Amino acid sequence: MLTKEKIMEFLKANVAEVRFTKSDGTERLMKCTLKEDLVVAYSKKTDRTKEANNDIVPVFDVEKNEWRSFRVDSVQSISLWGGQE
Repeated sequence: MLTKEKIMEFLKANVAEVRFTKSDGTERLMKCTLKEDLVVAYSKKTDRTKEANNDIVPVFDVEKNEWRSFRVDSVQSISLWGGQE
């Protein structure tokens, strides 16, 4: 069973392809990571504050060059991205 902790540990060491179901029901394949040498610092776009949600995984989308997130329970698959060096 995938947990947020396992997903984040994997993404801290790799760039991965994560296939998940978006909240609107469509499927998405995202190339993402949490590797410190590949992510850019997160900059807040609003003054709004949110309560922490342990079901959400924040990730850096390497194709869009932006921070995104997905729900742990929406993940269909996660694998190493083939374009890694």
